[in-house]
Amino acid sequence: MSVQRPSEDGLIARFFAPIAGEGALGLKDDAARLTSKPDHDLVLTVDALVERVHFLPEDAPGSIARKALGVNVSDLAAKGADPAGFLLSLALPDDWTESWLAEFAEGLGKASRDFACPLLGGDTVKAKGPLTLSVTAVGQVPAGRMVLRTTAKPDDVICVTGTIGDAALGLKLHSGPDWAEGLSPEERAHLADRYLHPRPRHRLAAALRSHASAAMDVSDGLAGDLAKMMRASGVGALIEADRVPLSGAAAKAVQASPDLLDLALTGGDDYEILCTVPEKNLDSFRKEADTVGITLSVIGRVVSGHDLPVFRINGLERRYDVGSYQHF
Repeated sequence: MSVQRPSEDGLIARFFAPIAGEGALGLKDDAARLTSKPDHDLVLTVDALVERVHFLPEDAPGSIARKALGVNVSDLAAKGADPAGFLLSLALPDDWTESWLAEFAEGLGKASRDFACPLLGGDTVKAKGPLTLSVTAVGQVPAGRMVLRTTAKPDDVICVTGTIGDAALGLKLHSGPDWAEGLSPEERAHLADRYLHPRPRHRLAAALRSHASAAMDVSDGLAGDLAKMMRASGVGALIEADRVPLSGAAAKAVQASPDLLDLALTGGDDYEILCTVPEKNLDSFRKEADTVGITLSVIGRVVSGHDLPVFRINGLERRYDVGSYQHF
């Protein structure tokens, strides 16, 4: 016996209209309305998430929703942009259920409130393949003030927010590695949570605009994303690996299995901010980061040259020639 599902209009009215922002016009029109602030530029970013590539089938629907929005808000934050809203395209597989969609919408609504990024509209379709989501996020930044990844300068210090490697280790937990046996339940939960629930640093946007010379978010691994930014800026980098911030759980895992340091440095899904800062701006930048509750670590310095970034690890120098996730 087939189960009757709501029509597309009914689905939108039931699950998404209640969480939509003002500019969405109740999701009753073909387009949303967004008025930018005077003397501001719009900043746009889009990311697609595909089941078994960016999340697992057993991940909670609310976690998938939070990740889909969080990765985009992270991109806006790295550009110094304040979130203004987002569009969602959702391709549902044949076996979707109303209970799954209800949990997804609840998680999406909470994430949009937490990130101050309202739902403006989108599209929902049925697909033959895996669950696929695409979010287009819009931010605003004072005119001419977007923080680029192409403008790092020699002698800038290199900073990163939060901690690195937790998400990659959290994903690794699914394979039941030996090193996980030495972690407490709380430590394992911490790593798993960092993989499931990105924490975009959108509250740092204003400080980045004021103090950073270049920035991007760490989505595809610290080593690989650093190489991208340095290459785009035409410079190199020297990183002191012992200054790369690890959480207590990640540090304990690396202590048990030292090879995990490579995973921490190259694994993806950190969604922290990687930025370069003129040294004269560093103290003010630290203070503003502290004010919004975001930890900041200096991990190295920009240098002249075009080689891959150098990581100093236990007195040895290492370059990661394959350090960033590639889709193709």
